[in-house]
Amino acid sequence: MSLRVLYGGTFDPVHAGHIAVAKHARDVLAAEVALLPAGDPPHKGPTLASAAQRVAMCDLAIAGIRGLRVDAREAMRDTPSWTFDTLVELREEIGFDLPVALLIGADSFLSLPTWKEWRALFGLAHFVVAERPGNVLQANTWPTELHEAASERIVQTPEELHQAAAGSVFMMNQPVFPHSSSEIRARIAQGGAWQTGVDPKVADFIESNALYRQ
Repeated sequence: MSLRVLYGGTFDPVHAGHIAVAKHARDVLAAEVALLPAGDPPHKGPTLASAAQRVAMCDLAIAGIRGLRVDAREAMRDTPSWTFDTLVELREEIGFDLPVALLIGADSFLSLPTWKEWRALFGLAHFVVAERPGNVLQANTWPTELHEAASERIVQTPEELHQAAAGSVFMMNQPVFPHSSSEIRARIAQGGAWQTGVDPKVADFIESNALYRQ
């Protein structure tokens, strides 16, 4: 069984921290990781770069990196980017035998009960939760609904994710990185230094398309 990992986000813009997390997950999980840029993210405000521009930046950022790719299905959709819809579509393509995992941050995982059809997601994929550096996410701190639905799903090793198609939760320590998309956008708008936070090809794309200047 070959595990597929979906790493969703707005990637507005994609930065060095995103790529570090994706590469870390690739190595820890022994799996291909697909960056999944959101089109119309229902839990966030509107993006500044268009969906096509954010997909292009992701393509540039992962070019030549083993085990990383871009899945543009959400970005190209003209409806809100509900994870449930994405996983249903993916399962229609690949069936229900191959293991699939969602790589999400701790804050997103804690907000899971606000997601569309959230309980059904465990029948469609595993969850890999990227914990905050130095801050282990204890199950007894989860919201009650989430604790009841997911605390007994926790597995201790990434190998267990390869042994079933869906339904488990794996807590993954993520690397420390100093960058954030909002900080990079603010620095660009203010005329500050920002280029070191992104891949040089992404920096060229941002400058050539005059992104985030105001």
